[in-house]
Amino acid sequence: MKKNFALMGILNVTPDSFSDGGLYFGNLDKIIDRAAKIIEEGGEIIDVGAESTRPGASEISVDEELNRIIPAVENIRKRFDVTISIDTRKSEVAKQTLALGANWINDVSGGKFDKKIPEIIAKTGATAVVMHSRENPLTMQDNPHYGDVISEVKNELQIALNRFLSAGVSKEKIILDPGIGFAKRYEDNINLTANLDKILIENYPILYAASRKKFIAQAIESETGERLCGGLAAVAAAYLCGARIFRVHDVRETSDFLKVFSELCANSILLRKKCFSEDF
Repeated sequence: MKKNFALMGILNVTPDSFSDGGLYFGNLDKIIDRAAKIIEEGGEIIDVGAESTRPGASEISVDEELNRIIPAVENIRKRFDVTISIDTRKSEVAKQTLALGANWINDVSGGKFDKKIPEIIAKTGATAVVMHSRENPLTMQDNPHYGDVISEVKNELQIALNRFLSAGVSKEKIILDPGIGFAKRYEDNINLTANLDKILIENYPILYAASRKKFIAQAIESETGERLCGGLAAVAAAYLCGARIFRVHDVRETSDFLKVFSELCANSILLRKKCFSEDF
């Protein structure tokens, strides 16, 4: 069975990320083990992050971020033939990690935080993940508000996209991310997930990243590590609406789910309508 989706496994080398903060911080053996596990379980991309961007997180210095991330990237690249994505907002971090063999830059600010990031990506030919967000991690959940979240996110994603295109990044090297959980209320995350097809721009791939996020817990009243089933429900909706790249903590479980779900979708032209029909 040929896969028509890709999985990005999360590897945070931070002390304070919301789900696995501290688990891999400063421990190279655990970092390598996590990378190996992501690949073994079906992940094609490893997303390495050295600065937490959870709601309320404070910015760290470029030097601190580099000290955390460089050993991880160096050792993953030495050992594995895998796509390495760098979760960073800083051009110097992007520049140095791409020089070490990283392939993607996953910028949660959509190029707003550091205006040089699009230029670095264009010069190196790397892939850019351009995400929608507002404000910064420290303040983004301070009363976010949308009149029409679908149209506003689409319009603001278009602006971010243009920022990267204007810098010379190739259209074929850009992936868009609606920014689930970033400056979004519960209802915004639900609305975006259920209507992801309405924010598609041309033929740009969509990356969907909802793994273990708070809006899932708001629906099922669960702790951070108990959100797998709710997360898979969100993955199903996003897949039906066109997302094909998924950033997740639980790689094997998501892979197994999508292998079956995508096969069902491929063999039922009515599945999409049935999933959202009100006529039960």
